[in-house]
Amino acid sequence: MKPIDLLVTNGTVLTMDPDETVIENGAVAVSGDSIADIAPASNFSEHGVGARIDACGGIIMPGLINTHTHAAMTCFRGLADDMDLMTWLHDYIFPAEAKLDIDKVHCGAMLACAEMIMSGTTCFADMYLFEDAVACAARKAGMRAVVGEVLYDFPSPNYGEIENGFSYTQDLIAKWRGEPLITVAVEPHSPYLCAPDLLEKAEAISAENNIPLIIHVAETVSETEKIRAAYGRSPIGHLADIGVLSPRLVACHCVVLSDEDIALLRKNDVKVSHNPESNMKLASGIAPVPRLLDAGICVGLGTDGCTSNNNLDMFAEMDIAAKIHKVNCLDPTVMDARTVVRMATVDSARALGLDQITGSLEIGKKADLIVVDTQKPHMTPMYNIYSHLAYAAGGHDVTSVIINGRPVMRDRRVLSMDLEHVMADVNRIAEAIRNGCD
Repeated sequence: MKPIDLLVTNGTVLTMDPDETVIENGAVAVSGDSIADIAPASNFSEHGVGARIDACGGIIMPGLINTHTHAAMTCFRGLADDMDLMTWLHDYIFPAEAKLDIDKVHCGAMLACAEMIMSGTTCFADMYLFEDAVACAARKAGMRAVVGEVLYDFPSPNYGEIENGFSYTQDLIAKWRGEPLITVAVEPHSPYLCAPDLLEKAEAISAENNIPLIIHVAETVSETEKIRAAYGRSPIGHLADIGVLSPRLVACHCVVLSDEDIALLRKNDVKVSHNPESNMKLASGIAPVPRLLDAGICVGLGTDGCTSNNNLDMFAEMDIAAKIHKVNCLDPTVMDARTVVRMATVDSARALGLDQITGSLEIGKKADLIVVDTQKPHMTPMYNIYSHLAYAAGGHDVTSVIINGRPVMRDRRVLSMDLEHVMADVNRIAEAIRNGCD
């Protein structure tokens, strides 16, 4: 075995591997950026270990993976609440985003990384403006990220006309190729803000580079009606007609789906990002996730951005994802705790095309793991580990976070950034927004 640089020990190891292995009083050995061994803690000597993190009897598990967010929207948290999607988007969000620049996006993304690290997220997929700044922020924070510049028909505050948007995306691909923490995706906004030729070109770039294609789709009834009026098909049917459905596609939201839509998603091995809190807050509806899972479709979990959630806590998202479908189906057995924990870890990794390197604790995979404190009243007693993670735990229970073999939080102290400075930067941006300044 390789030399052990870091040993995370004295906890229950929840691997989320294909056998769903759980090791009581276990340990995870890290060498460089990867997992070198997983075994009972007693297997490891007191000697020859570079550093140790004591889980203090807690849970050692894969880091959570957020399949859809808009990180820099932390700058707008609470700016526009309690309204429908189209009013929220066109009357508040787009005007606010028109004043963004690369520095504001970097500040907002750093704050998002801090929030995600402190709530146990080790990887996120982002769609926004000035995405090179998001990639830089993620790398600085030590987070794994899938980033893509949002593409749409109207001029962008970043790149202007769409042809420049494609060039910007190609530049992102070239710049970040080979970067261990950053994957670039192609990210057209939605069928209702992207013409067919834009979507087709985005798919071609995704296929040529074998990288994810991420899009909002079928989020609301009004969107579905608009696409059907324009193209005679549902949003999913429209994407099928123009050849955009593929195993590389991550379809975010997927609230309004017919049986035919679900069949098309399954046929093309499309992945789905489920964002229940955002869909609830904007009253978009409830995605038919139990039907998607029954059809064999890979569904990951996401928070969406801080203006439609308003937090990035994936533990909260798991709790809501389980409960909303139980009440919607009037069936307490659907979306059981084990299923939602898988959705937030290994299934989210698969959705983003990262399941060979992260999402579960297995020898040879990247060391992306977290420690959850169970020595708390709300975590006592523990009969079922999955139940506690889905229904009792919160992001505040995460004590340590390791990403790519590097501790980025230990004993609730973020190590990869100056947290006070990051919050002060975003507060300055918020003050300018309050005062109507650019």
